[in-house]
Amino acid sequence: MPGLLSKLGFGSTAEDVPHIVQGQGHTLRGADLSVAYFSSRKGGDLHDFLRVSPHRFLFGLLDVAGKRETSAPVLQAAQACFRSAGEQLFAAGELNEPDAMIELARRLNLEIMRAAGGVRSCPAFAGCYNEELGTVCYVNAGHTPGLLRDHASVVELPATGLPLGLFSLAPTDARIVGLGPNASMAVVSRGVVEAESKDAEFGLEGVRRVMQNGPSSANVLAHSILRGVQDFMHMAPKHNDVTALTLTRGN
Repeated sequence: MPGLLSKLGFGSTAEDVPHIVQGQGHTLRGADLSVAYFSSRKGGDLHDFLRVSPHRFLFGLLDVAGKRETSAPVLQAAQACFRSAGEQLFAAGELNEPDAMIELARRLNLEIMRAAGGVRSCPAFAGCYNEELGTVCYVNAGHTPGLLRDHASVVELPATGLPLGLFSLAPTDARIVGLGPNASMAVVSRGVVEAESKDAEFGLEGVRRVMQNGPSSANVLAHSILRGVQDFMHMAPKHNDVTALTLTRGN
């Protein structure tokens, strides 16, 4: 339990000076996946990674409403559901990935409501990277849009449904996007886009500017996004959880 609480961001003190934490990266076949976040986590950001088959890797970034100390049971329940349902739904060699992703979102939605004892908003972005095809099947349940960069442009991956935790029957959709050579994907928390300086927000445009600098590893991209937030604010952010989850593909 202490290890789980530490991973979820509990145990830090108010006196800690926020700094960038580089999460454990994952080297996939022809790609890599990483996450970085500022240590001053007081909100409900939750990230997780999970290999679910020999060629599929599941990842997710959730934002449970409320302060971290009060949302602990919901965060723990959501992570347990993400892992158990992900392993069950994506283990088969032949499956319909969009159907599996939609079912994962459905189970997460119900588990969040059960753990919260009612309504608890939880925007979520979850994706499954297929190493054989170089594709990501994803759901975006009311989360900040993901960004996908290829050699020509950076495009948004908008919401495919409502945030989780609001309605027991909340339909969502799943979509599949391809990552070509040297492509990258970034999913960031609300704390990234809402970072402010002189009444201006870092926004998705700030993330886009970092991604346009060109190919880099997932570790470097995640760290660069958070460094961009800090440089923009001229200080380490404390306004909210600030997390960047990144996926990059090689040549």
